[in-house]
Amino acid sequence: MAEQPQATGRTILVCSCEGTMPLDADAISHGCGTKPRAAEALCRRQLDIFKTALATGDHLTIGCTQEQPLFEETGAELGREAGIAFVNLRESAGWSNDAMAAGPKMAALLAAAAEEMPPTRLVTLTSRGVALIYGRDEAAIEAGRRLADRLDITVLLTRPGAVAPPRRTEFPVLKGTIRGAKGHLGAFELAIDDFAQPAPSSRARLEFGATRDGAVSTCDIVVDLSGGTPLFPAHTLRVGYLRADPGDPAAVERALSEASTLVGEFDKPRYIDFDPGLCAHSRSRIVGCTRCLDACPTGAIVPAGNHVAIDPQVCAGCGACAALCPTGAASYAFPDVAATMRRMRAMLGTYREAGGTRPRLLIHDGAHGEETIDALARFGDGLPADVLPMRVNEITQLGPETIAAAFAWGAAGLLVLSRARPKHDQSGLERVIEMTDRVLAALGYGAGAVAMVSTDDPDTLGAALRVAGSGRASPAPATFLPMGDKRGLLSLAFGELHRVAPAPVERVPLPPGAPFGTVVVDTAGCTLCHACVAACPTAALSDNPDKPQLGFTESLCVQCGLCKATCPEKVIQIVPQLDFAAWRTGRRVVKEEEPASCPSCGKLFGTRSSLNRVRAKLAASHWMFQGEHAKRLDLLMLCEDCRVTRVVEDGIDPYAARPRPRAHDGGLPARARDRQGRPRRGLTGGRGGRSG
Repeated sequence: MAEQPQATGRTILVCSCEGTMPLDADAISHGCGTKPRAAEALCRRQLDIFKTALATGDHLTIGCTQEQPLFEETGAELGREAGIAFVNLRESAGWSNDAMAAGPKMAALLAAAAEEMPPTRLVTLTSRGVALIYGRDEAAIEAGRRLADRLDITVLLTRPGAVAPPRRTEFPVLKGTIRGAKGHLGAFELAIDDFAQPAPSSRARLEFGATRDGAVSTCDIVVDLSGGTPLFPAHTLRVGYLRADPGDPAAVERALSEASTLVGEFDKPRYIDFDPGLCAHSRSRIVGCTRCLDACPTGAIVPAGNHVAIDPQVCAGCGACAALCPTGAASYAFPDVAATMRRMRAMLGTYREAGGTRPRLLIHDGAHGEETIDALARFGDGLPADVLPMRVNEITQLGPETIAAAFAWGAAGLLVLSRARPKHDQSGLERVIEMTDRVLAALGYGAGAVAMVSTDDPDTLGAALRVAGSGRASPAPATFLPMGDKRGLLSLAFGELHRVAPAPVERVPLPPGAPFGTVVVDTAGCTLCHACVAACPTAALSDNPDKPQLGFTESLCVQCGLCKATCPEKVIQIVPQLDFAAWRTGRRVVKEEEPASCPSCGKLFGTRSSLNRVRAKLAASHWMFQGEHAKRLDLLMLCEDCRVTRVVEDGIDPYAARPRPRAHDGGLPARARDRQGRPRRGLTGGRGGRSG
């Protein structure tokens, strides 16, 4: 292979697709900072323009995706396979009623495509072809026969009726009902009740032997033809689990065809990065945040002590956990949120540089979004000139930090294109949209600036784009670079959103369940025990090693509620809100006391309020400090060393004031009597083991 030339810059190639769309070279030049090379038939008679650009060694951005295979093949023939980006200018901008005004949009799309994305990390699933077919009758056995030459088959029949026995036992045919299932392609584990093997002497119908519950089966592939309840939540997203209605021959055929291909090693993206150290799920067996557990449609997330665990083999990549995770413990990795935000920043900044105003982002996925946009361009009015389409892997990965950054960078609206019948549960996305739209409205960006369009009809999309997702853009958009982890990006994005807002306010109330807010502490009842500090997973609540003090940093609070649940005095409440002033200020002191000093040696220990509280409780109810022994309460005001010294020097017997128990024969349990029926000594004094 020829040596790859050293890249020195970037070359932009655009094509009018045989004159079917206008090209505004000046707008592209102003936005991208380099003059594009224009053509009318770049993929045909002007292919030499592409070959010449390859020879320069520059990075290439090509405004065409239809002929991407041809360009890639040509590049490979000339020894150039890397450093080439493609973007669809035609359906996204050129084929539109607004095509004459689409120059800034084309510049924005070209700039976004030029942003390099990080490599995809993969998870490998290995299948040896061990398949279990789960059914009710001969249809399952017939399915087994059809797959037996390619897979290692076992057929499991649930509550079978009169099933004719096979003439030859080519594969096991068993009886049983699956009561539980877990796993994924290459590693399924099934719990089976009513399990039994057939009698080899079965004549007219299969006869089964004694049944038992609790059998376990492992396999690589599950073909479910039972017609019952799916074995997994969101079963269409569970790789290796193929379910079909036994009454639908076409569906059965598709399932068997797919099953026959599931042998070998298969790579899937690693969708989520997870840092258990940041997780706010629980502390000391008290449950706090469950947002990801509630949102995961596939059951890929399970509790694992103080944090949760995410199974990358089961994860289907919806990203709802990452969008809702308030700490950044779960973050989207296909690609990571910072890379997605860099592409968005390039798009919005270039659009503005090219002369565009009031841009609206259209967030969409690959298959559904691109097909709908293409159909609108080919058979309808096309996208408006101010609508910038941006593809993500799944729309449900969209988090508040991304939406906030979009408006901080100058967006006037943001629309999310969803399927009419969503592939993933969208309740988490709806919560994110509701919360961010409330914040945007409060800051003057306009109510309804973020909206979802759920449709499979391109005409419906076109009509919605004329009215939806239109707000007020920032008069002086931010230019910050998206750097840091997910929580850091969120803090940065919200800070910049507030700084450039059309009508900023310092505080925005949020709905219950929002991941931002404050804690309200009844300081009169707080004893500074710091149980809340120990429970707080994000260090939003903190102590001071030098003095009795409770501090709070609002920008770190994720409203998990662990502090409220842990507080022994029950004096903490959580209040969802977004207080920009508090986020800027940082740590504030919630309560502070002077430490108590030992009257004997002067050592500082504890707090005066906590000591007085303990004195009051003991004086009111404990026998050790009643009557003539009330002076013993003074011992509590001494430090631990002086307290021991005083007890020894004064010869204080802590049990001297203890009430003598009354032992009588009729009141003792049987185990507290000796063989003669007399009470045993040493058993009448309760926990202390002392007797009268």
